[in-house]
Amino acid sequence: MLMRAMDLGIVTSASKLKCYYELLKFRLSFLVAFSCGFGYLLGHSGTVNWLHFAWLVLGGFLISGASIIFNQIIEKDLDKLMQRTKDRPLPTGRVTVNEAYQYAILTALAGFGILAWQTNTLTVLLSLVSMILYSFVYTPLKRVGPIAVFVGAIPGALPPLLGWVAATGTISHEALIIFGIQFIWQFPHFWAIAWVADEDYKKAGFKLLPGGGKQDLNTAINIMIYTLFLLPLGLLPTYFGLVGITSGVVVTICGALFLSQTFSLMKDYSRRSALKIMFGSFIYLPIVQIAYLLDKV
Repeated sequence: MLMRAMDLGIVTSASKLKCYYELLKFRLSFLVAFSCGFGYLLGHSGTVNWLHFAWLVLGGFLISGASIIFNQIIEKDLDKLMQRTKDRPLPTGRVTVNEAYQYAILTALAGFGILAWQTNTLTVLLSLVSMILYSFVYTPLKRVGPIAVFVGAIPGALPPLLGWVAATGTISHEALIIFGIQFIWQFPHFWAIAWVADEDYKKAGFKLLPGGGKQDLNTAINIMIYTLFLLPLGLLPTYFGLVGITSGVVVTICGALFLSQTFSLMKDYSRRSALKIMFGSFIYLPIVQIAYLLDKV
């Protein structure tokens, strides 16, 4: 009986740890941390302190994870309505709201503590702004209208800026350029996801598609226009001498390929075309960021 109780306790603990892992949305938080690291390395001059870099990435990861947990707490009842989210830890009751709050607060404190210890006050303040905008402004606005996408694009674009500020201590025009690229990228990224998940989003009352909020030519054109903006924006780091011409060529090719995917959506308004844009957005950003790092002047 004792052994059975111990085995049950181990299984229960393992299940709870799995729930906590799911709440963090590891892949999304990792992408945020990757963007922080990108901004740090792009802004850093001289020999990189890799331990300092690792602490920054960990701090960014934890703050992103905490923001996502707060988001899930606020939307727990809405998540029950959607097929893609109904099996998350909070809607299923595998984690209580109090447990999730405690987890989010501890994770946030750890993240802010690391950034306060290893970076500077401006980095900590910007990360706090990012959390507030994402968890407590963008999240409720999702049921109001497409203004939520604009608001959500700000914290979504802050990670590379945070990395740059952690490395330099200042917000320069170069920092604003890498922020701007990721800011504009958010729009086709968000809208492609909203198009793919439109049926589910309607169940929860989310209104993220632009214009009339329909899967129509107007929305497809909006996606195309914002994707088009990435072409000149992507060349600004080369123009200002932050990186070389090689990355400018790579970024232009990636931008053109990304843009070409929007034409299919304008033609057939299909979920399949929106899926291609969504996956294209996931591929575009890391390739562009890696190209800039490899070509840093």
